[in-house]
Amino acid sequence: MMEKGFSSSLYTKLQTEKILERISKFDNKLYLEFGGKLFDDMHAARVLPGFEYNAKINILKKLKDKSEVIFVISAGDIERNKIRADFGITYGDDVIRLIDKIRNMGILINSVVVTQYTGQSAADVFLHKLERRGEKTYVHRYTKGYPTDVDTIVSDEGYGANPYIETTRPLVVVTAPGPGSGKLATCLSQLYHEYKRGVKAGYAKYETFPIWNIPLRHPTNVAYEAATADLGDVNMIDPFHLEAYNVPAVNYNRDIECFPIVRSILTKITGDENLYRSPTDMGVNMAGFAITDDAIVCKASRQEIIRRYYKASCDYKQGLCDEITPQRIKLLMNDHKIPLSERVVVEPALKKAEETNSPAVAIQLPDGRIVAGRVTALMTSSASAVLNAVKAMANIPDKALLLSPEVLNPIIKLKKDVLNSDKCKLNLADVLTALSICAAGDETVKSAYDQLSLLKNCESHSSCMLPEIDMSMFRKLGLNATCEPQFATKPLFNA
Repeated sequence: MMEKGFSSSLYTKLQTEKILERISKFDNKLYLEFGGKLFDDMHAARVLPGFEYNAKINILKKLKDKSEVIFVISAGDIERNKIRADFGITYGDDVIRLIDKIRNMGILINSVVVTQYTGQSAADVFLHKLERRGEKTYVHRYTKGYPTDVDTIVSDEGYGANPYIETTRPLVVVTAPGPGSGKLATCLSQLYHEYKRGVKAGYAKYETFPIWNIPLRHPTNVAYEAATADLGDVNMIDPFHLEAYNVPAVNYNRDIECFPIVRSILTKITGDENLYRSPTDMGVNMAGFAITDDAIVCKASRQEIIRRYYKASCDYKQGLCDEITPQRIKLLMNDHKIPLSERVVVEPALKKAEETNSPAVAIQLPDGRIVAGRVTALMTSSASAVLNAVKAMANIPDKALLLSPEVLNPIIKLKKDVLNSDKCKLNLADVLTALSICAAGDETVKSAYDQLSLLKNCESHSSCMLPEIDMSMFRKLGLNATCEPQFATKPLFNA
């Protein structure tokens, strides 16, 4: 059972009240920039044990009668097919997925805005796909005069050149599949149009990390730096907040660096020089007030930093990032004295691989026991490890066979003879399918199958980089998986 150090119920209450309070400070119209993830915020759930994956969307659901959602996506991210790492899908596909999920919850979807548009053909295809399904879309190009010429930015040549997005609710949530999408520019553009129409709307920012009211060097804030190492984000004490209130508050370099620009633009639009005195003032995040056990949160955050290091190291090995990304995280680990040995599943995985001279995976069970599995003639190391894990949790002898040859043989034949696959080993998806079939007629197998849900939030480590199909299944099972930055095989294609 995962120890909890965070109260989601308290968080939901405090956060809902804070957003309503901020709406009331303006002309019943607030553009709220939603950072992070609306659904499936796995990073927050890992570093704040007890945080519900969907806490943000649950808050929005409570406010659904007052709110509507604008999705923002950068044309450049569409063109590059940028991937959301925790789901392995593109930013464009993620926007479409989220629209469906949010609409099914009864929350109003206003439109999708493609920002930083310069005629990218992939962006055109994306827009056409949405338009032909009846979705409202808008295009924003680069803002003339940005960032230095405030008079041009706040004019009909700047924000005024963007089309006005008609909205009807007091709370307009502006969100995106990832950072750098243009959420802030979209909010400010709308603010300009609202004031031209005589509506004194407001702007606020809702981001979970860094948490402004816990220490700068708190492991949870350090974990945010590790998570954004590819962006070069650095946590800092907000100097504007310190000067204005003599109270230290944590923010990050990009928000602090651009605050003078944002403040100048807001002042030009609203005429209020003291609307916000610091970037921290713009935020509404209440996560720090819902931490109930700091020791548990610190321990979980240190684990996340190590996980981020392994992820970045594997990305570098595969050419997905430059060398500076894992180096940044390693420097954080050195500075905060976080050794790789704190991740207890690493040594058993490496030991199993050395003993068997083959790739291996170790999994820590909810009761603390660690089991391992290796590549066999029949299946991948991930499949072996998961089978061994459910056997151990169901108290089934290690030598017992869970999968019937009558079920496995047709799967192997399908892969080999019908699908013409040159990889006939059973991956984790194959094995879980076989396990579910065998469980239908065998109580022992069913007892093992029933343990699968208990793997959620368990830790695992592989002695080499796993195939994407196995990593995807680990994510779906809720396992926190890391890998050594080593290829499993020498052939380039198989690697």
